[in-house]
Amino acid sequence: MQETVAAPAHPPADVASARPVPDGPRRDEPITDGPSTDDLYPGADGGADRGAHAATDAPSRPWWRRRAGLLLQVSVLVAVLAALPLYRDSLPDLGAMWRSFRHADPGWLAMVVLAVAGSMGAFARLQRRLLRIGGLRMPLRRAFAITYAGNALSTTLPAGPAVSVVYTFRQFRRGGASAKLATAVILAGGVITTTAYSVIGLVALLADRDARGPALTALAVPAVLLLLLVPLLRWPRPRALLTAPLRRAYRVALAHPRLGPHAERLAGVRDVLRPTGRDWAALITLSTLNWVLDILALLAAARAVGIDVDPHAAALAYFAAQAAGSVLPLLPGGLGAVEGSMAASLVAFGATLSPAVAAVGLYRLVSYWAVVAAGWIAWLGLQEGPRLPAPVKARMAGAGRLVLDGLTSTATLSPYSAVPLVVPAEARRP
Repeated sequence: MQETVAAPAHPPADVASARPVPDGPRRDEPITDGPSTDDLYPGADGGADRGAHAATDAPSRPWWRRRAGLLLQVSVLVAVLAALPLYRDSLPDLGAMWRSFRHADPGWLAMVVLAVAGSMGAFARLQRRLLRIGGLRMPLRRAFAITYAGNALSTTLPAGPAVSVVYTFRQFRRGGASAKLATAVILAGGVITTTAYSVIGLVALLADRDARGPALTALAVPAVLLLLLVPLLRWPRPRALLTAPLRRAYRVALAHPRLGPHAERLAGVRDVLRPTGRDWAALITLSTLNWVLDILALLAAARAVGIDVDPHAAALAYFAAQAAGSVLPLLPGGLGAVEGSMAASLVAFGATLSPAVAAVGLYRLVSYWAVVAAGWIAWLGLQEGPRLPAPVKARMAGAGRLVLDGLTSTATLSPYSAVPLVVPAEARRP
């Protein structure tokens, strides 16, 4: 989950602090630096005229080639549904599943909802913290809306992750971020959360007695290489030799007419974001909460239907499902692959099939379907909906804001919820 985590009352200064940083664009000026959204995602931001010209200039392709991804997803779904009667003897008992749902513990169900809301809130606060490090203060509600909307785009559309990145970039730019800052926040957020994901997965492997030996064996080679490289990087000449391929690749990218602007922007990421020690503590905590709370939601769903599973077993089932969804990304959100892998992992750790499927169903109902629904409401609330009459759009935007206020108020698990959002003038970053 965003990627994939409490919100005090919004101070007036925070709500009204969406003015751009000095190097960013003004709200009443066109955005000129950085890649335009029409170049990255044609038609995503009012580029209908440009899309029409491109359609007339480019040779027309058959409709089935333009919809190849969607057709593949529908074909896989139809094939799975057609194969279900062949495996009906291996499927879980629907009556046992229903009994597990009916007798689910309400306290653990509430924990599932709170953990999922906290996980999403942690990622929203992580991106907001990175923006603040870069000099831009974004309202908490808007950060939540961008996080939920980006997650909905990523998990429901064909090529969703790429669309989500472009959408998030555009929303940061609209909020006043420069192109360098928006790029830096997206890249830094991805690196930090991926690192936390890897560390938590490693800890889960080491906590399991059966997986500890293979994990240590697999880590031996990279650990030895790291121990050898760290002393070498302290000396100028070995460091220059080791980094020469990267510098050469950077020069080639700068010379390329299309890659040059992007390479230059990536090189400026280090100058845009300069976190302090306190910032690093907040970023590491939030990125860890993003994953730990999502795993806690799965653990709570298992406990709700009576499955007594260890925390490290729930974590391993979670990571196995994430890997299966990444390897088989044929359906949005890893549907089918995630549920099947997660249920199989719970069964491998001692659960019976019907309660395991019920636990996975409860978890995915909240962590996927409810989050996707909230994400599309947030997408509408950010004025990204279809061309509707102004009164209808205003009502839908108001409903979206109410939902986001509720989500913001339920994400009370972050230790940074009480951090003052107003910084004295002398303490603000340049």
